[in-house]
Amino acid sequence: LTVNGSGCPAGTAAVATASDNTSFTVTYSDYLAQAGGSSNPTDFRKNCQLNLGVHVPQGFTYAIAGADYRGFASLADGASGMEKANYYHQGMAQTTPVSHTIKGAYSDNWQFSDRTDVSELVFKPCGVDRNFNINTELRVYRGSSAASETSFMAFDSADGSVKTTYHFAWLKCPA
Repeated sequence: LTVNGSGCPAGTAAVATASDNTSFTVTYSDYLAQAGGSSNPTDFRKNCQLNLGVHVPQGFTYAIAGADYRGFASLADGASGMEKANYYHQGMAQTTPVSHTIKGAYSDNWQFSDRTDVSELVFKPCGVDRNFNINTELRVYRGSSAASETSFMAFDSADGSVKTTYHFAWLKCPA
């Protein structure tokens, strides 16, 4: 329904659903945080909030069981980067944010996979129509690296975009 944030300006994020309805993918083309060099002070943090309308077959509900995040980072020695995410159904408490840190010197692709234990899955209430929200964030800290060196972290890849995949857990609602 909506995509909003400094990491996903209009037209730079797209959502696609797997044909078997077990996952959906968000593709970003301009999601990059950076620090040092000629970076602006606000460039160190980028975020994106997606508000999705998920069509659920009658008699079922869902939770997000996991997510796979991929990108590229170029971090000078002494710099660090962080990816963080959480998700929630409209009107319900957010999940606990999960974050991952990369320390420089680093220049390579990165991938993080988050999985939720079955006992901790937060299912959308049965019979209630609620949107689903995803909050992601990238941060880059210059740390002790030289002020002239630019460090960055991106949801990005060689082809110019990366696919972040979210995995559904489906549950039959009580009759």
